[in-house]
Amino acid sequence: MKITLLGAGAWGTALAIAFAGKHDLTLWSREEDVAADLLATRENHRFFPGYKLPESVAVATDFEAAVAVAELLIVATPIAGLRPTVERLKTIGCTLPVLWVCKGFEAGSGKLPHQVVIDVLGEQVKCGALSGPSFAEEVAAGQPTAVALAANDPAFAREAARQLHTTRLRIYANDDLVGVEVGGAVKNVLAIATGVCDGLGLGLNSRAALMTRGLAEIARLGLALGAERQTFMGLAGMGDLILTCTGDLSRNRRVGLALAQNKSLPQILEELGHVAEGVYTAREVDQLSRRLAVDMPISAAVAAVLDGRLNAAQAVEQLMARDPKEELA
Repeated sequence: MKITLLGAGAWGTALAIAFAGKHDLTLWSREEDVAADLLATRENHRFFPGYKLPESVAVATDFEAAVAVAELLIVATPIAGLRPTVERLKTIGCTLPVLWVCKGFEAGSGKLPHQVVIDVLGEQVKCGALSGPSFAEEVAAGQPTAVALAANDPAFAREAARQLHTTRLRIYANDDLVGVEVGGAVKNVLAIATGVCDGLGLGLNSRAALMTRGLAEIARLGLALGAERQTFMGLAGMGDLILTCTGDLSRNRRVGLALAQNKSLPQILEELGHVAEGVYTAREVDQLSRRLAVDMPISAAVAAVLDGRLNAAQAVEQLMARDPKEELA
């Protein structure tokens, strides 16, 4: 299959490496210097150092030309770049199927990625999300990984999963696009909370409790948005939550660790050097849960810390002071 990856950050580069042995790949970069570096050294020193891009992967900066050679597009930008990217696709009249790997709710609109894509390209577009417990570094290194692929067309989801599946990157088709996207979005917020928990030295019992109650929050919001409960027991729910809350490669967890040290958010983001989607998703999740009357106290506490309304210790104290309730109510 001819695939063009739109975005040469960590994930675009990692997927180019992962799919290179099976597909005809083009990696498009918005940044001229990144493309030049990839062409000269086959390494993305700016966004993904230490991993070599196979010679078979074409590198492009001409957006229209990169799209023209493709049968499938994979958008590998942060969620903030999703709408501008699909708007460019609309401008050139592109009707190709589109997948994305970004996770979150669009800032301002509170929309999930598929809603953004359909807003721009229309209901007829075949589109879907590739999501699950996966760090770009491990995918690029060929470490065994399993993720879900959900789409607005179940037949397309199954066929795309079959085509993209490799011996190292196992891809499972899923019919619940809303559930897969909600799981991918909210787990980043909860990873910040887990980082705070670990940074304050609250122990493994606290971490386990926080993750379990956090999964309940994910499911409550997902069900309110029309998702299926079983999705949150799978790769894009519990699987992604476990990885992002416990893995040392998790950017969102690192944000929480730094918040526990009372570092300012601007300082944390500058030191991180990459996008941590949970920082921007937390506010959208908090606003959406309030609008839908969905109880999400952990997510609300993270939003309050990120907005400067509480510090990390105060947020924990507030959560612990909540009245007891039935676990599964």
